Amino acid sequence: MLALALTGLLTWIFSNAYESILNRELDARLIAQAETLADLLADNWPNELDEGLQAQIERIGEQADMRVTVIDPQGRVLADSHQQDVDGVRRLENHSHRPEFAAAMHVGRGQARRPSPTLGERFRYQAIRVDGEDGIRLGVVRTAASIAPLTAEIEGLIRWAWAIGLLSTLATMAIAYWLVRRLTEPLRTLAVSATSLAAGQYDRRTALSTSTSDDEIGAASAALAEIGKRMAQRERQLTSTSETQATVLEAMTESVIAVDAAEHLLFANAAAGRMFSFNARNVENLSLLESVRSHELRAVVQKSLRSGQQCNAEIAWRGKVARVFDALATPLPGDPPPGVVIVLRDVTEMKRLEHMRQQFVANVSHELKTPLSSIKAYTETLLDGAKDDPAHCDRFLRRIEEQAVHLHQLILDMLTLARIESSQGQMELTNVRVADVVRRCLADYEPQAESRGVVLDANGVDETIEVRADAEGLRQILSNLVDNAIKYTPAGGRVAVSVHAKERTALIEVADTGAGIAPAHHSRLFERFYRVDKARSRELGGTGLGLSIVKHLAQSMAGSVAVKSEVGRGSTFTVELPLATR
Repeated sequence: MLALALTGLLTWIFSNAYESILNRELDARLIAQAETLADLLADNWPNELDEGLQAQIERIGEQADMRVTVIDPQGRVLADSHQQDVDGVRRLENHSHRPEFAAAMHVGRGQARRPSPTLGERFRYQAIRVDGEDGIRLGVVRTAASIAPLTAEIEGLIRWAWAIGLLSTLATMAIAYWLVRRLTEPLRTLAVSATSLAAGQYDRRTALSTSTSDDEIGAASAALAEIGKRMAQRERQLTSTSETQATVLEAMTESVIAVDAAEHLLFANAAAGRMFSFNARNVENLSLLESVRSHELRAVVQKSLRSGQQCNAEIAWRGKVARVFDALATPLPGDPPPGVVIVLRDVTEMKRLEHMRQQFVANVSHELKTPLSSIKAYTETLLDGAKDDPAHCDRFLRRIEEQAVHLHQLILDMLTLARIESSQGQMELTNVRVADVVRRCLADYEPQAESRGVVLDANGVDETIEVRADAEGLRQILSNLVDNAIKYTPAGGRVAVSVHAKERTALIEVADTGAGIAPAHHSRLFERFYRVDKARSRELGGTGLGLSIVKHLAQSMAGSVAVKSEVGRGSTFTVELPLATR
């Protein structure tokens, strides 16, 4: 089939080339004859049909073996070598629409290849315009020759070419068939071995017959068998290594991304896909900037690619949740590096804790500094002689005692908060009747409320509600909330505690009629050491940790705490805890 196609292609090429040569020769003859005749008639151009001109054109056409036509500017034929007399010429149709005539009149020369309406054969035409000395267009001299002889010659050439091609093809097929017959058996065996290798059956062995086992094909079969053995070993090693690497990478909490020199993803582990919301199993055609929309990360990768060294940077990720990553870009081996491996470690929590630690240290330092400074000042005053004045001595000692109590309470609150956060004080979650805890708490704070002229109200407590909580933790939550409510409620005010159920949780509310808290402070009320009115809080003996302890205790018992408050209309703190299980 290939030989036939090649024969056809060569035949087509040679026939076209030969046809082009014949056409060029024919065109040259036609043009030369037309130019000669144009020169001959230029000085004595006929205006009407003439027997002498017709006879002359007939003679020229017969001698040149071509058709010669003389046409006036309007397309009327004045003489034609293929007509026997003037009457035959007169009957010819107007040639003004012939393409070669129109082209010659327009640009001086025209050609065409078409059937002749007069003679019914395909002709090749060449037309030359004849101009007078004053530039007047006298007419056109046209020469034409039938292309039938050219076609017959080319068809003969094609037949010979096909005959030679077919004979060559048959001879080639016969030789090939003879060779194939000699090689079929060992090649089939070799093909089986190769197919087994291609299918991954590396351990399969195929032996050749003894008659061919020592030739080149036998050597190739032995080589294939050895290749299969080594490939099987390599495949086992690669599979083991790949599985180990994949397991390690997929188990990593850090995001791992590999990119090529064009910053297109080569690999991404599951952590990276989850973190940046793309399919880690299909990263083909994804660019780094398209997958991880961070110009900071791209800058680190580009720096590593340019320098060929490890580059480290802190990346701020502004997605749905703001995060901070420690990015380490390591170039792949090569000069220049063919890519970069990026390891992104989420340090958001560490940064948050670091910020909290710094804030905590600053706040603790500030909170400890105030009572210690007071104690130091009062002590120095006493040492300077105030101890000998009974009235001042007693007042200063009471101030020192107050500051010491405040300092002691502050330290106790800090230790309590630290135990809750570090889970050292494990909660004993049991079914606790909330009403019992409320009564004990209000009984403890009754004297304080009476001294400040504040009424305690527990009429809204549902006696039947039990929660799943730590009894001591719940008591501490209520104590902190009730204590704060009493402190910030003016005389004549009311502090009400209510308990009611909502679906699967219990809502414990502590409401007061105090000054209230502006909405701008609500989101930060439960932070450590945050105070709405710092001066008043210290005056009342607050440590700034009570609400933070409430929040952490509630969360430790699978609950939460919230606040509703308006300036001048009091505050309501709501603790939500899960109902007791039966």
